[in-house]
Amino acid sequence: MTRGLNKVLIIGRVGRDPEMRYTPSGRPVTTFSVGTIRTWSTADGEKRTETEWFNVVAWSNLAEICKQYLTKDRLVYVEGRLQTRHWEDPEGNKHSATEIVANEMIMLDDRRESSVASEFDEDEEDLFT
Repeated sequence: MTRGLNKVLIIGRVGRDPEMRYTPSGRPVTTFSVGTIRTWSTADGEKRTETEWFNVVAWSNLAEICKQYLTKDRLVYVEGRLQTRHWEDPEGNKHSATEIVANEMIMLDDRRESSVASEFDEDEEDLFT
């Protein structure tokens, strides 16, 4: 059987402070979002930008590191795999969510810079500055 590949690499800014919880067995899991920007020019030469948001899940030691060191607006590199979860709510509605299950995270900015990073809604071009 041929082996598949499921690998994701993103660089972007943390959209919200990470939230950590524990599974019933005591395993830590941390979730946070990362925004990346795509820039292109239209046929008319007009510059356009678009922010894509990714939900990230980190487990065990990486979960604890993400919770301890990441904050909103930090520039990060995240490497992992895509996973889609499916569930049914109490009313019987089916839902799904695709997220990145991280196996590596590297902080790319100086911790002091992150406190003055701009808000995404105000100026998306500042995402990587």
